[in-house]
Amino acid sequence: MLPPMLRIFLLPVVYALLAVSRTSAHNQFSLQERLTRPYVLQQNWGAYSPYYPVAKYVAPPEGCKITQINILQRHGARYPTAGPGAAIAIAVNKLQNASAYTDSSLNFIRNFTLDLGTNDLVLFGAAQSLAAGAETYNRYKELVSVGNLPFVRASSSDRVVKSALNWTYGFSAASSLRFNPVLSVILDENANDTLHNSCGAISSSDNQTDTWIAIYTPSIVQRLNNAAPGANLSSNDVFNLMTLCAFESVATESISDWCGLFDEDEWKAFEYEMDLDKYYGTGYGQPLGPVEGIGYINELIARLTSSPVNDTTQTNSTLDRSPVTFPLDRTIYADFSHDNQLIAIYTAMGLFKQPRALDPTNSNVDSTNRTWITSQLVPFSARMVVEKIQCGIGSSRPDEDGDYIRILVNDAVQSLDFCAGVSKEGICRVSEFVESQSYATNGGNGDWQKCFE
Repeated sequence: MLPPMLRIFLLPVVYALLAVSRTSAHNQFSLQERLTRPYVLQQNWGAYSPYYPVAKYVAPPEGCKITQINILQRHGARYPTAGPGAAIAIAVNKLQNASAYTDSSLNFIRNFTLDLGTNDLVLFGAAQSLAAGAETYNRYKELVSVGNLPFVRASSSDRVVKSALNWTYGFSAASSLRFNPVLSVILDENANDTLHNSCGAISSSDNQTDTWIAIYTPSIVQRLNNAAPGANLSSNDVFNLMTLCAFESVATESISDWCGLFDEDEWKAFEYEMDLDKYYGTGYGQPLGPVEGIGYINELIARLTSSPVNDTTQTNSTLDRSPVTFPLDRTIYADFSHDNQLIAIYTAMGLFKQPRALDPTNSNVDSTNRTWITSQLVPFSARMVVEKIQCGIGSSRPDEDGDYIRILVNDAVQSLDFCAGVSKEGICRVSEFVESQSYATNGGNGDWQKCFE
């Protein structure tokens, strides 16, 4: 049931958010247009970018109907975590202690007050989840009934839990309070949790990101140090100031003055640092990255096939064996998680595979065809939706009737090249999708055990 005060305020808020999302829907792109999309500042902040639809949502082919959806969503926009927040403060302090500014664009810094919080959702981040819940109801309302409400889970981090709750409120408000889903399961991040990365032996992406930061930041370091004598900024300080632009912008819901200290090419270089971070953190460049995603994939397979979960990795077997905490008869499932975990799941599944590994020394290699762009993969409030689709004989694409799936990431339909018999519309038979996921169904082919060596 919704908290009483939310009943008063929620409906107009959600409808306003939906109006904004409908307006932005006109600025969406085909695949080739996405690869060469116009420069938009906030779409170059990597994992700190606000959610935006990468493509216009397209309904399934004629003759096919959606029978189930599985949503995997990142939490909404937040303040920086403790370590990055402290690093931002150091960089700001260096500039404020400069003897003078020789460039007037820095004048705002003298009286600037850094008052960002730590870890928590910002108001805009809460609104993102409200809007996502409302969008889900409006797009998939035919799947909902009083006896069949969305089943919602969240990893136990506070910002993830609150994002899940806000999603349920948005869903409820969009239905004029007729359908009121609840957060049913919170998975403890200190225990088995398919919505949180937990491989202890995994290495970091620092080698790759530090290499790139050392390449693209020196000219910025020189420019800012010349403009603020005595500041003695380092390359890492520059990176941290660029993150401040993103964090302050989502906190204040307006473009921060810090953003104007960097030009378009510098922001594109910043985005590439984020691409490297995710690729080598829990993506294809990290040998143990994909194994963190297989528990969720095995849960997804269980839902798609209405069969018990078969997994020996990070699933919570007690919860997954119970029809109360892991039902198999719902039509909408919504799970809330973190960006690193979404990346691990994409990778384990086979999404966004690149022709070659990302080069830490050159952002231009394969840049015209590269689809590994973090702001398009895991922005704040990113979501992957797996639609289960039933197609009949004579429908526009499938040769046989039966159950199919398609996968959308931030509304862009994925090609599913790893799935045998996939159509040009990205539709693959459920049975062939399951067959394509042998890495997950085989428990990671021994990789899970390496997490504890």
